Amino acid sequence: MLDQVAKRIPGIQSITHKPSPDGRLLLQFNEGGYKEPFFQQSMSDGTLKVFAYLMLLFDPEPHTFVGIEEPENGLYHKLLQTLGREFRDHAENSAGKLQMLVTTHSPYFVDSMKPEFVWLLEKSEKGRTSARRLSDLPAVVELVNEGIPLGSLWYSNEFDERFVGLFK
Repeated sequence: MLDQVAKRIPGIQSITHKPSPDGRLLLQFNEGGYKEPFFQQSMSDGTLKVFAYLMLLFDPEPHTFVGIEEPENGLYHKLLQTLGREFRDHAENSAGKLQMLVTTHSPYFVDSMKPEFVWLLEKSEKGRTSARRLSDLPAVVELVNEGIPLGSLWYSNEFDERFVGLFK
């Protein structure tokens, strides 16, 4: 599992673990260009977040519901589409055993989604919230079918900016 995770974090050649003298488990990140490994306390927040998300995805006993708020925080923007695809593929391949709820402010993350997995949440002036799947908006589906990514549509104000990505 650590090898699979290492392949998905740019620059990391391998991830190993070793017990500390006081009984804690330490993670060693072996990064290209460095002779000595880095331990988790020396790694960037973004690297540790990607590590945590991927460990969640590769868990041999996965949870049935996973909620993640704003995965883009602390991450390099070019990794967001890949991470979004990993989340989407994981949920799609779970044979209905997993549901993921992810909130985001990143059009890059949304670019990795399909309209049937994204829900638009709208709050009325009276405080009521309603939800619609983007795949129920014919104009959005048509534009996606023409090759325009969802994040680009959102950024261009084709639908309200308050929404939640919900995967299968």
